Amino acid sequence: MNAPWLDQLLQKTQSLLGAIGVAEASRPVGALILLYVCATLISLLFVFVVWRISRRKSGLSVNETTAPEKSGEPVVQEEKRPDDSIAIGMDPEAEAVVAPEVTVLERMRSGLGKTRDSLVGRLDGLFGSQSRFSPEMIEELEEILITSDFGMPTTQALVRALEERFSGSDAPSSEIYAGLKEEISLRLRLVAVPDREIAAGPKVIMMVGVNGVGKTTTIGKLASRYAADGKKVLLGAGDTFRAAAAEQLEVWARRAGVDIVRHQEGGDPAAVAFDAVKAAIARKSDLLIIDTAGRLHTKANLMEELKKVCRVLGRELAGAPHQTLLVVDATTGQNALAQARLFKEAVDVDGIVLTKLDGTAKGGIVVAISNDLKIPVRYIGIGEAIDDLRPFDPDLFAAALFDGSDGA
Repeated sequence: MNAPWLDQLLQKTQSLLGAIGVAEASRPVGALILLYVCATLISLLFVFVVWRISRRKSGLSVNETTAPEKSGEPVVQEEKRPDDSIAIGMDPEAEAVVAPEVTVLERMRSGLGKTRDSLVGRLDGLFGSQSRFSPEMIEELEEILITSDFGMPTTQALVRALEERFSGSDAPSSEIYAGLKEEISLRLRLVAVPDREIAAGPKVIMMVGVNGVGKTTTIGKLASRYAADGKKVLLGAGDTFRAAAAEQLEVWARRAGVDIVRHQEGGDPAAVAFDAVKAAIARKSDLLIIDTAGRLHTKANLMEELKKVCRVLGRELAGAPHQTLLVVDATTGQNALAQARLFKEAVDVDGIVLTKLDGTAKGGIVVAISNDLKIPVRYIGIGEAIDDLRPFDPDLFAAALFDGSDGA
């Protein structure tokens, strides 16, 4: 039995269809179809409203994670607590993971597990099976080093050093192995220089690198590290080209409890750098970290834009940027070396941050970058925990990689 209100609604709908010229025979079916469509749309609208309300209550609404801004004006985000929710669309890598209490050496050894198992395992096999220095040993050693991303120049330099030390001698394989470790550590230490001290004003670090290498995450972890040391840190969201880049950096600013200067998406990166420097000076910040777009190192015009940012920084603050860190992904192997070489030609890169070292079995890229380009590796990423971005210590790296292997 039909409800009276439904009959009335059908009659009114049929009258409406008649008014717009629908044939009388088609009006009953047309009225039912029209009412069904309207009911469906209303149901979908209701579901959407409920979904939006639940998103807002959970703190994950995009509107709550993006600060309001006026067209063409910088937005300076005030300090907030670092336990705010994650913005939609940010790198999964950006979420901090609390690591268990272990020693630095243990954490480093764990992070280098893949490289250690591959490289050191093969070296142990080589020096354990051959008791004396020989051409056959050298040939196999070259293959191991090259396939572990040491690269040809570094491999040849290491082999030449071993030949000078052991060729024609009766040194046992364990001594040759120890010599190889010493040569690798030496090449890492040669370019390991301390950070330059800044006499006055904020120190400016400019971060460069292609998309996908973990640059935003690295900036966030550096900001957290310096803020934990009591430094007043300001971030500059200079990557205005990649969608949601500024929002992701803003989330990290909240996590670290630091301020951020940003413009609207698509703005001029040099303008962001200008405003960020002015803000850092006015606020008496100890450190300003400038993000830049993840430029492809093969695009000359984008490299020119990077040079422009450098010029603006230097004009507004003497000596800035005081440090330019290139972030590269260790899992890309020799491509990381190519990136480092080309970025060095465009800007004065004076430090490397090597991320995702825990995700590759070819950790020789650390030695290759240091030896071939004479650029110090400043930080290495050996995990997703916030303190797994570690200042690079050549001796600690060698100890984590080689300790416990004897080649016998």
